[in-house]
Amino acid sequence: MTTFTFIRTCFFLLLTSLVAQPAFSARVPVKHNDVEYDITVKIDPVNRTIEGKSLITVDRPRELQLILGAGYEVIQADFNDGPLGIGREQANQPHIWNIPFLFRHQVQFLIRWKGVLAPLDTSLDHQQTLGRPIAVSGEAGTFLPDSSDWYPRVVGQMVRYKVSIELPSGQKGLVAGRLIEEHESPQNYQAVFQFSHPAEGIDLMAGPYAIETQTHQNINHKPIQLRTYFHPQISGLSKDYLDAVKRYLELYESSIGEYPYTEFSVVSSPTPTGFGMPTLTYLGVDVLQLPFIRSTSLGHEVLHNWWGNGVYPDYKSGNWSEGLTTFMADYAYKEQESDAAARDMRLSWLRDFAALQPGQDAPLTAFTSRTHGASKIVGYNKAAMFFFMLRDHLGETLFQRGIQGLWQVQRFRVTSWLDVQRMFEMVSGQPLGPFFAQWLNRSGAPAIELAEVKNAAAGSGYEMSITLKQSEPAYQLQVPVAVETQQGSTIHRLDVQQAQQTFTLKLTDKPLAVSLDPDLRLFRHLAPGEAPPILREVMVNAATQTVLLSDQPEVRKIAETLASKLQDRKLHTAASGDPLSAAPTLVIGLQAEIDAWLAAKQLPDRPDETGKKGSAQVWTLARADGASLAIISAQDAASLEALIRPLPHYGRQSYLVFDGRQAIEKGVWPMQVQKVTVE
Repeated sequence: MTTFTFIRTCFFLLLTSLVAQPAFSARVPVKHNDVEYDITVKIDPVNRTIEGKSLITVDRPRELQLILGAGYEVIQADFNDGPLGIGREQANQPHIWNIPFLFRHQVQFLIRWKGVLAPLDTSLDHQQTLGRPIAVSGEAGTFLPDSSDWYPRVVGQMVRYKVSIELPSGQKGLVAGRLIEEHESPQNYQAVFQFSHPAEGIDLMAGPYAIETQTHQNINHKPIQLRTYFHPQISGLSKDYLDAVKRYLELYESSIGEYPYTEFSVVSSPTPTGFGMPTLTYLGVDVLQLPFIRSTSLGHEVLHNWWGNGVYPDYKSGNWSEGLTTFMADYAYKEQESDAAARDMRLSWLRDFAALQPGQDAPLTAFTSRTHGASKIVGYNKAAMFFFMLRDHLGETLFQRGIQGLWQVQRFRVTSWLDVQRMFEMVSGQPLGPFFAQWLNRSGAPAIELAEVKNAAAGSGYEMSITLKQSEPAYQLQVPVAVETQQGSTIHRLDVQQAQQTFTLKLTDKPLAVSLDPDLRLFRHLAPGEAPPILREVMVNAATQTVLLSDQPEVRKIAETLASKLQDRKLHTAASGDPLSAAPTLVIGLQAEIDAWLAAKQLPDRPDETGKKGSAQVWTLARADGASLAIISAQDAASLEALIRPLPHYGRQSYLVFDGRQAIEKGVWPMQVQKVTVE
């Protein structure tokens, strides 16, 4: 076997015709390989077999590496009419071909392969599916994620492709891209998809789908084919989903620019997944049946066709696309609902951040993708709050121009945080280096305190001094403070540059009280009294102690499983009689056991919000020493087991009541704003 060497190179598509400003033209493009795939694949979900043929064409080749997963057998591997070898020496190794720099205008690789796919496991939850990049197949569905190396791929390159899929009759499949051919006969189903823009890879989905299609006219009156690929049991939801997709396309085309593709599909998965790819989203059958998905998660996935799948994040400098998508989708829907709903979401972001422990935080420039709860708190929530603060800083009009400019200039280009900064600087005419640097390059957040408030009569009015303190090194902040008088409340923005500063306000009316950032418009550490305890504290803190109260083997085993699902790591257990740790503590037991334990520890009784309602109750409380406590109480073993799937999704709640698997009541304890009464 011939072995070559490889140096990874980066690739992005140049849109020089769109670049009019010197700030962007100064960016020197990295030399790249122009790679095209032509793949034919035949899958039998019943027997879980796959056969494939790949023709890989590389123009202007540099050094390359090709890889195919270990579970496949290479039948043929040729390189410009010569043998390439099978790429491995042992059967349990992946096939790897290292190709040196070649002095040719174009090279082609022809590789034929086959294999047996892993069985589909419908018992997995979303987190397990994310952490399991394995190509799986079964009658209920086939999912071949790009990260499973299910086809021979060029490592580290963005590619264009055409994929031909053949499946048995009754099965239908797709990849991201434009459907250019489709045939169905009593024997089989065939479809051909083409993706003409640079793509990071290829994910293939198949299943016993019923397909519904509608045509939508985009903002420039071009047709977009909308489809649902749904399992038969949910086919009745197709029209509602297609109508919702239309609304989202109209919304984002009007605020950003033309939708970049010719189609969009909603595809059901037999497992509780939630993935977004160019031109489609892949969501679990059970997820799609939830009534709120069409008004929340669906819009998020549609928007990713602009941010993430239309403008590509430069992962070396951090993934900005998840934060911008969260801000313009999840958060924007709350703003449309009400000011209170939007504030509640900002509180949830700050509350989640408060649950992190030292070492769990990281700068935004280090975030690439969601791998656990702590990474989402930074990469989604903090990044979304960054864009919220940027909009506050620039104003709605300039911010919107920046968004539209980013789309026009960077479409189908790899884009860094610096590119984002330059675009907003260009449209605003303002230097934004310090603003971006402090929020992107630093971990953590400022801790701001109302240190002192003094008031004195001054002529016909009043003169009030406000001293603010913040943690060092100091951030440059516009800190909102609310001054209350008998006539109402007025917001003043104080330009804070130092660790401690005093500001003087001249007022007409007598001030009664001063509140620090009551509307939560800054990403900051909440003071201890501000942060209501939530379930996520025991979920993300690696030091969390777990107390399992029951001596019944069945109940104890279920409690261990539930605790493991909540914490997603090895448990640190403590005996029920041990003194409470200074770390957050999770306590699980049956109702009588919980009541006895609370009494023994001289802790407050059950809150009125939960009582013994439903089949199970969950609540949090903050102990006198500041540590948080989460308590899970159930009627019996079955009621406790019913919490295993749903409860991990409610980390932002302070209390819940369940009836079986259904949360029938939930809420967050009230926040206490930093407030000083003026003497």
